[in-house]
Amino acid sequence: MKVIVIGAGPAGMMAAITAAKLGDEVILLERNDKLGKKLYITGKGRCNITNDCDNREFIASVVTNPKFLMSAISKFSTADTMNLCRENRLKIKVERGGRVFPESDKANDVIRMFEDMLFDNGVRVMVGARVDNILTEDGKITGVKANGKTFDCEKVIIATGGKSYPATGSTGDGYEFARRLGHNITPILPALVGVNFKDESVSELAGLSLKNVSATVMRDGKVLASEFGEMLFTHTGVSGPIILSLSSKINKLQGKLNMIIDLKPSLSEETLGARLLRDFDANVNKEFRNAIGDITVKALIPIIIQKSGIDQYKKVHQITREERIKFVHAIKNLTYEIKDLCGVASAIVTAGGVDTRQISPRDMQSKLVSGLHFCGEVIDVDAVTGGFNIQIALSTGYLAGGHN
Repeated sequence: MKVIVIGAGPAGMMAAITAAKLGDEVILLERNDKLGKKLYITGKGRCNITNDCDNREFIASVVTNPKFLMSAISKFSTADTMNLCRENRLKIKVERGGRVFPESDKANDVIRMFEDMLFDNGVRVMVGARVDNILTEDGKITGVKANGKTFDCEKVIIATGGKSYPATGSTGDGYEFARRLGHNITPILPALVGVNFKDESVSELAGLSLKNVSATVMRDGKVLASEFGEMLFTHTGVSGPIILSLSSKINKLQGKLNMIIDLKPSLSEETLGARLLRDFDANVNKEFRNAIGDITVKALIPIIIQKSGIDQYKKVHQITREERIKFVHAIKNLTYEIKDLCGVASAIVTAGGVDTRQISPRDMQSKLVSGLHFCGEVIDVDAVTGGFNIQIALSTGYLAGGHN
């Protein structure tokens, strides 16, 4: 069978390798001048290739259409990805949260592994190849037109990615190809992206990193999502691991949303209050602002004081019990109203894409066009941070390239 794969990210490379291993004649078309361009920047250049978890944990980490991916992850699991790396002499390591990286901490080593597999399996790779159109006849794939030339084939796999980081080639071409062939495209939204606050004074905290904190998104007093771990203040709001995961859970929500940051999630307000009281007892004649000690990050103390409504110049012995309670509450409930999410161009992953109801989860084949398959970010599936999205690409690529 002649197979053409459009897009040489992790999904496309996996699809091409899988098809070639089964004896198909495979052409891999990539619009960039090199393969796996987006992989170079994932995991801050280290390439978080998968997550060391079981299938149940994996599906629980998928935000959009998790049931659709059950077949894919059962056929090619995170363990399969790690075994693939070991079989191809790529040394890997597992870090906190099950995140799997190359031992070298170099994304280039992951890309080289895939390039070697493509070469070893006889895949014809064409870089600088811009696809103009996908050709069909009587509801069946017949070929692809690229760079003004027509390539005949019986199977096309669209692995063009989403719209995040367009400089890497993810410009949404795959959505247009799918739309022309009758597919519905669900709304394209940013996922795994920073959150902007309405309070512009947050810019004063830009660069401040926090560990072991919790961030909760609420609407009308109801908890919508919560994460624990590390975060980072930016000039317009917040980012970092827990914020990225939260963004994927709230990007489809409407209405007024607040983010509540608990700077001391391991302590109750009562315990924290007792600790504050000890600080007060040791500094009874000092001004409030100078008597708080190391109860929280120093850069945040002026913000917490302001939000608590207490006069920072007030002497400690003048602080009332009610004021002390307010201050403790502010530490555990640092609240900002969310303005919006950063744009899809800066998102790590795109949410939305080809409607999963029009794709068979068994083999990623279109239910509308025979011989047309999809894999990776172009499909309306996405997960939280931690290697899950690259694994989605590999698992769906494996199915798309297979003979199911």
